[in-house]
Amino acid sequence: MTTPNTPGPEAPREAATPLARLLARRIAASGPIGMADYMAECLLHPEHGYYTTREPFGTAGDFTTAPEISQMFGELMGLCLAQNWQDQGAPAPFALAELGPGRGTLMADIWRATARVPGFHTAARLHLVEASPRLRASQQAALAGLPVTWHTTPDALPEGPLWLVANEFFDALPVRQFLRAEGGWAERVVGLRDGALALGLAPAAPLAALAHRLEDTGPGDLVELCPAAEPVMAAIARRVAARGAALIVDYGGWRSLGVTVQALRDHRTDPILAHPGQADLTAHVDFEALARAARIAVPRIGLSGPAGQGLWLEALGITPRAQALARNLAGPALDAHVAAYRRLTHPQEMGTLFRVLALHPPGHAPPGMAEQPR
Repeated sequence: MTTPNTPGPEAPREAATPLARLLARRIAASGPIGMADYMAECLLHPEHGYYTTREPFGTAGDFTTAPEISQMFGELMGLCLAQNWQDQGAPAPFALAELGPGRGTLMADIWRATARVPGFHTAARLHLVEASPRLRASQQAALAGLPVTWHTTPDALPEGPLWLVANEFFDALPVRQFLRAEGGWAERVVGLRDGALALGLAPAAPLAALAHRLEDTGPGDLVELCPAAEPVMAAIARRVAARGAALIVDYGGWRSLGVTVQALRDHRTDPILAHPGQADLTAHVDFEALARAARIAVPRIGLSGPAGQGLWLEALGITPRAQALARNLAGPALDAHVAAYRRLTHPQEMGTLFRVLALHPPGHAPPGMAEQPR
């Protein structure tokens, strides 16, 4: 996952997919589109979108998330949330929610791990935020027999106490890209060159949303904005401000700088314009922007992190849990288990690149980490 400071040239390509041809016709008729519009069409087009038509997860898909790597991730997260629920007086009922639940693996592991927490299952009401009908079907199979309510958007989550997880949700939200230039910021757009999709720049203009970035950027620097993340963070902050907590786990850093949008296809990086609708598109998460959006919505909201995923999992006890599971394993199964532990925690794997941001009521401890006020 490279993050150069300026966008490199990308050669035009033939419209190799049905969605590419649709986009080319749209652009020819109406003009270039921003990167956010391009990503949204690629991921969620009702007929040709990536999440509409493909199985994205696991070895048969294009990428593997932490819950798919090992059950330990979901188990520790579940027990962490349950402890935090108890610390806040074990309110009943409460919403146990996940944004972008994938195949339902994470919530299934959370539910199994918390089965012996007194009162937790009785009080919990499961809510999943998922826009893809295809993925909803997978979630129904993983959580068969459990009373689950599905929502299309986070603002539809119920009022009241909320414990929420969002693992690799924000990285899939569309971003806009702006290159600092003479006279302001030039938006990076997708247009046509010789009839094929190609990257270009709109005319530069001042941009209020990036006024605060004039101090730490120079000409030629590129900054990504994720407008869709702001209302999501506001909805989460308002719901956990009185009682609850949210754990946001994703790859990224504190403050966006450089091109981070990438396409993944068959577990390999792919040129972002090569296979619209047939490759996953993601961008590094700007945790500073998430924190700012939460604070705008609820100025006193508790914010802790972002902490490295590896250190966070170690604090939750992943090493003794891994050792306990290893006692019953041997041969290839043990090797796979050790590799999964390393992948989740090691600094050269997911341990540093992936980070954990916690939201919690003011005056209450965050789930699974020491409080780090922002």
